Amino acid sequence: MKRRSDDTRSISAELRAWPTRRWLFAAGTTVSVVLVTGIPTDLIDTPLFTRDVPVTWWAWPVLIMTALLSGLVAATYVARKDASTRRDSGSRFGMTGAVMTFFAVGCPVCNKLVLLALGYTGAIQFFEPVQPYLAVVAIGALGWALVWRIRRERTCPLRPDGASGRR
Repeated sequence: MKRRSDDTRSISAELRAWPTRRWLFAAGTTVSVVLVTGIPTDLIDTPLFTRDVPVTWWAWPVLIMTALLSGLVAATYVARKDASTRRDSGSRFGMTGAVMTFFAVGCPVCNKLVLLALGYTGAIQFFEPVQPYLAVVAIGALGWALVWRIRRERTCPLRPDGASGRR
């Protein structure tokens, strides 16, 4: 159990060490995710899109949480002078979480893919009850991607001369 609390402290220490440009990028990405997801799903009311089913009570908290996590994950891709630039599979989890959020908070009968696959009644009976679970999986995937990216970033950084940080 001690390892987990130490790991949490080291992840929060890593976040505190981020330069300002990473935090600005995270903030910009967070706002972008809210707009790119909120407008077409009609969480943000515009004349461009309409919803046939009312917004659920949990849609906004899920959108805000996934937008924040998406911003933090995206910010891990902003290069730091002292960090490794290795590629890893954390980006797959991040992308999966972001896409699942769209399906989780969207109108079940306004989504053309769901409507084609299940029809109107099927979307209401089968897809709508699954949406909260999609939201939980989306948040979990984004959280895992963030932890993965931060852990990978602080392990074995490359020195400027190209040599490995390990001995």
